[in-house]
Amino acid sequence: MQLTGHITADSLMSLEAYTKWRKVHKPDVIAHRKLRSVRLGEHINLQFESETTIRYQIQEMLRIEKVFEEEGIQQEIEAYAPLVPDGHNWKATMMIEYPDVNERKRELARLIGVEDRMFVEVEGYARVYAIADEDLDRENDVKTSAVHFVRFEFTPPMRAAVQAGAAVKIGCDHTHYPAHVQVSPEALASLAGDLK
Repeated sequence: MQLTGHITADSLMSLEAYTKWRKVHKPDVIAHRKLRSVRLGEHINLQFESETTIRYQIQEMLRIEKVFEEEGIQQEIEAYAPLVPDGHNWKATMMIEYPDVNERKRELARLIGVEDRMFVEVEGYARVYAIADEDLDRENDVKTSAVHFVRFEFTPPMRAAVQAGAAVKIGCDHTHYPAHVQVSPEALASLAGDLK
């Protein structure tokens, strides 16, 4: 899988080529995804996306759905490519995870607005709150969704601080889910690569 900085139909593999590539490289992509996953408390998982994770997602969707026509390929690119960070932000898939169905239903009702209360705090700078669900509204008056897409925008000094090794916390200050965690050095090294 060649990273080009811009996902286009021409930069994707054919279904045949991807199937061969996948047999060898799937464990590498899973390890990359795991490295960029940050658990916040017991029930929120933030999967920070990259060109690698999104290319893999697009290729997987094309493989599973056996899409090989230009129009279908373009639709998958348009659906997923906006999740690739563009040099001044981090983008993540936020999953709210409650294994028990009844508990999940109850908690999703209590957590309305949680996606807007997610933050990144770079050492020495004010918190940056998530811009959530730009593609479509994922909550209603009764409950929030179990999956959200969030973006954290950084100023140039914040980007420089992260690249220079500043500590970073990720957190949530929602009334019903107060939590924060220090990002591990290994995850932070990978995430710093998303910032230019």
